[in-house]
Amino acid sequence: KSDDGDNFPLSVYHLPFCIFPCSQVHGIVRRSSSFNTGRIEHLYKNPQAHIEGNMKLHYGDLTDSTCLVKIINEVKPTEIYNLGAQSHVKISFDLAEYTADVDGVGTLRLLDAIKTCGLINSVKFYQASTSELFGKVQEIPQKETTPFYPRSPYGAAKLYAYWIVVNFREAYNLFAVNGILFNHESPRRGANFVTRKISRSVAKIHLGQLDCFSLGNLDAKRDWGHARDYVE
Repeated sequence: KSDDGDNFPLSVYHLPFCIFPCSQVHGIVRRSSSFNTGRIEHLYKNPQAHIEGNMKLHYGDLTDSTCLVKIINEVKPTEIYNLGAQSHVKISFDLAEYTADVDGVGTLRLLDAIKTCGLINSVKFYQASTSELFGKVQEIPQKETTPFYPRSPYGAAKLYAYWIVVNFREAYNLFAVNGILFNHESPRRGANFVTRKISRSVAKIHLGQLDCFSLGNLDAKRDWGHARDYVE
């Protein structure tokens, strides 16, 4: 909040990789024994000392409803962007319960925190949904009326989040929307994702540091864009 009491967006990060083109941003980041904000360090006033400037980070977690209520009540944001997730599809099979707790119930905790703090009529809520909702696609290309068919714990958790957003919008008249985004890539993409795996491996082969690398299903097809365009 600014000195004159104006409210600003609250961005919820579970894995802190997102940025917003806004003069005042509050974000939630998980506590760690080491700094895990490498992808947003350029937003700090002093990246070496992690001194904050126009971005204020709060320690919190989407699995902790108490901290979400506390932070939202303190900041009193006008906009909330939920970008928090265990977002790796393959890993969601290994961490299925955790993925459901963060990606699915975590969204419910946020929405319920808005209601608990009495901000239903003043907050705009954006849920980062996913093309993984379509999963086993029923038509090509997909559109908003394409039936959902998630094929992973990640997709199933995000489907719950999608419908709980719809439920809060219709039950409480909350300004709440889902953005169904396909893959969005940038140099900040993690190395365990296929696009970065390919680009990094090609660079290593060019430098003589690697002979070859392995991929999974070569017949799989994906559509993606640049993260900057998705932010806009």
